[in-house]
Amino acid sequence: MIIDLGDIAREYGRQAVRAIAAAGGDQLLQQAEAKPETREALVAPVLDGLGAWELDPRSGPDALQSAAALCRSAGYWALPYPVAERLAGVVVVSDTAPEAPLAGLGTDWYAVTLDGGRSRVARLGAVGPAFSTALELTADDGTADVALGLVLPCWTLLGMLDRAIDVTVAHVSLRKQFGQTLASFQGVQFQLTDSEVERSGVDILAKYALWSLATSDSTTAINDALALRLAAIEAAEVVFRVCHQLHGAVGFCDETTLSWLSRYSQPLRRLPFGLSQTRDILTRRLGRRGLTGLFS
Repeated sequence: MIIDLGDIAREYGRQAVRAIAAAGGDQLLQQAEAKPETREALVAPVLDGLGAWELDPRSGPDALQSAAALCRSAGYWALPYPVAERLAGVVVVSDTAPEAPLAGLGTDWYAVTLDGGRSRVARLGAVGPAFSTALELTADDGTADVALGLVLPCWTLLGMLDRAIDVTVAHVSLRKQFGQTLASFQGVQFQLTDSEVERSGVDILAKYALWSLATSDSTTAINDALALRLAAIEAAEVVFRVCHQLHGAVGFCDETTLSWLSRYSQPLRRLPFGLSQTRDILTRRLGRRGLTGLFS
């Protein structure tokens, strides 16, 4: 079992980070929040330049890994566009209250429930927090890759965790208290270590879920995708809690990158279902069988 991303995918991810930074980086999200209807136009040039929509994650392991790397890079900058959902071709939604971060993007989208039922998005509701909106669905024929629709957004969330830790390390390395930097205090080092353990754990599990997508049957792949989602949400709670604590009150102000990352991670953490519901769904699906591989 080889779960590390290939050289091509890793390099593609690095180039994507640079390209998004050159296109405006954090400014893209701030401009999109002011005018949600412009967010597709804001990010289209950089994604087109990267050949993002030429990727078909279902065509083979190399394309799947490159798609995951792109999602991670998009998450690193909190790119104001649902890259993972478009690459997957679907947004995974709940049965009872379908919702997704598609505000301002038109209606040419498909939604899929966990049991594989697919629908066309007929209409979007009012713009909510972090571009979220209720969906009006129309039943449509066809099958959907539920596992892919669950896994790729987790890679976007992983990119956000990467950035949250990076900006927090930079913050505590600069700020001083009692004549020394915050980073020199043992308590701060312990907190950052806890965050990095959580983040690196999701990193490994995300790679394993990609491998499972490419090699396992659909039932196993969906179970592994749900397990990854559960781990990613749990890690996000730890990472953002620690990062906010170490930033202090300034971490909740729009002048800091962490504030934007934390706010726009919310749809990824609560849609199509949050921590408790994800755990409940996975428990009911597994019964007494348990998971295999790295998730066991």
